[in-house]
Amino acid sequence: MARYDSGFREPPWVMGSPKEVMEWMDATHPKKKEDKHTFEKKYLDNLHIKFDFDVEKRIIKSPCLVCRMAGLFAKVEEDFEPFPTAELILRGLAKAKFRNTVKIVVDKKILYDHPERTSDLRKTIESIYEFKSDIEKGTNIEIDAILEDVETCLVSIKIKKIHSVKEHTIDIHFNGKIRSEIYHTFFNYLQEKIGLKEEGL
Repeated sequence: MARYDSGFREPPWVMGSPKEVMEWMDATHPKKKEDKHTFEKKYLDNLHIKFDFDVEKRIIKSPCLVCRMAGLFAKVEEDFEPFPTAELILRGLAKAKFRNTVKIVVDKKILYDHPERTSDLRKTIESIYEFKSDIEKGTNIEIDAILEDVETCLVSIKIKKIHSVKEHTIDIHFNGKIRSEIYHTFFNYLQEKIGLKEEGL
């Protein structure tokens, strides 16, 4: 209730009932509404990410003269070390709660293949030095790992030291659903440790 056409709502003890007292108190000191939002887990489905290193690149031209004239089959060789890259990616997977390394393939040669094992990713990191010479000489490395979370997610990672002009150095494909915080843990680790440049999703 207001007097003198001031637009100011006067306290009810100037004049008013107990009900008006409560209305005035609510109007002048509104109660903070409780935040009823519940935390919802966000999922990313079948992510496909491609990265390139910011390193020197050398174009390898095709030996075929006709192909070179048409600009076909040119390849790019990237100046980076495959072994530490593979190791850091495995560590990134471990940090993101991936537990099982299924397979490691270098230039189509299977170095590690244990789909039946569980909780072996950290053990793989410890024993990866057994494959160091093969990985260092390799130009195309493939790593498969499994995340057993709310759903099973298989991640396939390709590290390409030599690849076609249209391809990227790192190609990561998450087959299945993955929680967004798990993906960001993995992605942030790679950004911090390897300095990858994201090219697309």
